[in-house]
Amino acid sequence: MDDTAVKVSGLTKRYGAVTAVDGIDLEIRRGEVFGLLGPNGAGKSTTVEILEGYRRRDAGEVRVLGEDPAHAGRAWRSRIGVVLQSSNDHAELTVRELVRHVAGYYPDPHDPDEVIERVGLAEKAGTRLRRLSGGQRRRVDVALGIVGRPELLFLDEPTTGFDPEVRRRFWDLIAGLADDGTTIVLTSHYLDEVEALADRIAVIAGGRVVAEGDPATLGGRATAKATVSWLEDGVRRSVETDEPTRTVRELAARFPGEVPELTVTRPTLEEVYLGLIRQA
Repeated sequence: MDDTAVKVSGLTKRYGAVTAVDGIDLEIRRGEVFGLLGPNGAGKSTTVEILEGYRRRDAGEVRVLGEDPAHAGRAWRSRIGVVLQSSNDHAELTVRELVRHVAGYYPDPHDPDEVIERVGLAEKAGTRLRRLSGGQRRRVDVALGIVGRPELLFLDEPTTGFDPEVRRRFWDLIAGLADDGTTIVLTSHYLDEVEALADRIAVIAGGRVVAEGDPATLGGRATAKATVSWLEDGVRRSVETDEPTRTVRELAARFPGEVPELTVTRPTLEEVYLGLIRQA
């Protein structure tokens, strides 16, 4: 089996005079969690919809699980799972009824009750969807995306409306799916979520990929200057340096005992991301 789950070359999509996706190249390996970042209107959602087979492209080559999504059939669709950004249908069904119904479309689904428990809705299994909170309804969306035992799972803003505890449990769920070999394409505005889950990240701006890499090195993050900060004479002082260890040694020689409120930091993923967007 090919180790590549998604391969995109020269992907282009236009809406009239507007080029939403402008020659994107991507390669996503099987079993990895791949994060797609970008501001609204950058072409991120259009790219994902093309990969899912919901939107036609104007140019370029696309292979998802070895097939062209534009022409793939029912068997291919049974191998992917999709968690859309929002959905509000089936309000009169209970959680269990809906998950069991959707599971029936797949040849080898997970046990619906196990899936409901994994997304933290066991106590709400008999509740109609219209009576769920927004965060609980979002967890139903996730359950529907994973019940078919997908080889490739698309997650679009999956934890919107989750409280912190459930959000962390969801991270564990995603990590477990990845450990089981599921390939995951994740779009999220929560940078801490992407950093915690993604093996690699691509940043899209203006319809193009402006940076790609693992979270620790994206956009030169690992080699960026460090900021050494400390408190001296009641004033917070800081310096940017390529040699933070040397700076810390010099400070240690100046102060008896501990250097007051000493911190050493490199740019966060959010800072790197915002810098890339500004440059684009």
